[in-house]
Amino acid sequence: MKGRRAASSIVANPVLVGGVTLLVVVVAVFLAYNANSGLPFVPTYQVDVEVPNAARLIPGNDVMQGGYRVGQVKELKTLKLSGGRTGAQLTLALEKSVGPLPRDTRVIIRPRSTLGLKYVEITPGSSKRLVPEGGTLRATMGAARPELDDLFETFDEETRKDVAENLGTFGAGFASRGKDLNRTLLTLDPLLRDIQPVMRTLSDPDTRLVRFFSELQDTAAITLPVVEELSHGFTAGANVFDALSESPRSLDQTIARSPRTLRQGTPALIGQRPFLTRFANLSDEISGTARELRRSVAPTSRALQAGTEVLPDTPQLSRRLGTTFTALRGLAESPTTNLTLDGLTTTSNTLNNTLRWLGPHVTVCNYWNYWWTYLSDHISEEVDTGTVQRILVKLSNPLQPNGPATFGASEPANGGPNLPTLPGIGTLGDSVNLHAQPYGRAVDENGNADCETGQRGFPRRLAPEGFRPDLNIAVSARTPGNQGPTYSGKPKVPEGQTFSAEPTGLAPQVAGK
Repeated sequence: MKGRRAASSIVANPVLVGGVTLLVVVVAVFLAYNANSGLPFVPTYQVDVEVPNAARLIPGNDVMQGGYRVGQVKELKTLKLSGGRTGAQLTLALEKSVGPLPRDTRVIIRPRSTLGLKYVEITPGSSKRLVPEGGTLRATMGAARPELDDLFETFDEETRKDVAENLGTFGAGFASRGKDLNRTLLTLDPLLRDIQPVMRTLSDPDTRLVRFFSELQDTAAITLPVVEELSHGFTAGANVFDALSESPRSLDQTIARSPRTLRQGTPALIGQRPFLTRFANLSDEISGTARELRRSVAPTSRALQAGTEVLPDTPQLSRRLGTTFTALRGLAESPTTNLTLDGLTTTSNTLNNTLRWLGPHVTVCNYWNYWWTYLSDHISEEVDTGTVQRILVKLSNPLQPNGPATFGASEPANGGPNLPTLPGIGTLGDSVNLHAQPYGRAVDENGNADCETGQRGFPRRLAPEGFRPDLNIAVSARTPGNQGPTYSGKPKVPEGQTFSAEPTGLAPQVAGK
């Protein structure tokens, strides 16, 4: 009795019943509102997907696998891809039973309706590498399929106008030729009946139609080198037949007289055979001469034209040549001429030694062009009167003993990091060392590139024996090893060129020997 009385009192209390009902409604509304983001307290497998285009997806869109809903799109955000492109990153909340997904899982964004609703379809791959919780999948460029709007946008106003014009033109053409089309279809019936035995004959293996086309291809390949001659022959033949067709009576008379001509001509041609043989040989030589003459006509004509203009001045030139030859004879008879020629011979021999050493600096290291290139950069500051030299003076630390900026140096500039540290300023950096390496060579004794000038780097010490070991100086003319060519140089002396690796009068080497 007490329990029944208590139950009836709870149901009979309208305030308590109303509160319970309101609580149930609030919970139902909360669950319905958050359904797009997944039910609370339900575990999910989340994975990020990088796509080139979100294709109008929104949070809450379904994720399908094999036609079944296995999750939903939880979040979308913009993503910067490689190459400056912009894509999107989808966060998918999937059922626990779906994951983990293989690395080669295929992701496609598909339309659910023509109104623009979308869903994400995933097709698991076969890779043994799996995407962990919170991992990232990268979709291909074909993940976002073309939209229906994209198709409709191709039919713009101008395209629609052209389509309408084509339909009107073709429609009018077919409408006015209906009877002709009917007659054509009527005559096709006997043609198709008669063509059947022809096609059976062509398809018969005994016909060897395939071999015919292959032989035809070989024939075309053989005649290809003489196609111009054949074309000229057909053109000339057409001209001949055109002339014959204009006078058929003359052709009849020619044919009627041809038998007598052949009876007389056959023995005559036998006697002319030796002459024709020799004439053929002569024709071959004349053909070569004619080809050369055809190429020489234009230069010869220009030479004759120039010579015609110069010919009137020839007498005056002859008189001056007489004076010139007289002076030349006097020069030849002068006792100092032989001395001068001997001096020129000695000078040439001396210059040959110099040129053999300087030649590789130009032909291998390209220093001549580099010099002019740097000169153009050097003289490039514009002023009112033209251009001036641009000079940037770089001096060493003034506190370095015997430095380049020090007057009264007692020994070479000895570089090193041992500079004093000033209070409040700190160290003043490294000092400089003496670099004086004259006569840098271009090639070694075998002609291989050894372009030393401008490629030495900054060696601390490069000095022969006899210099104090505590001096960090670079004064040796030779840097050990071959330095190789410059950026636009060559790896070796050109074939046949004489050269010398050292600036001496030694016997020259010849490249390639």
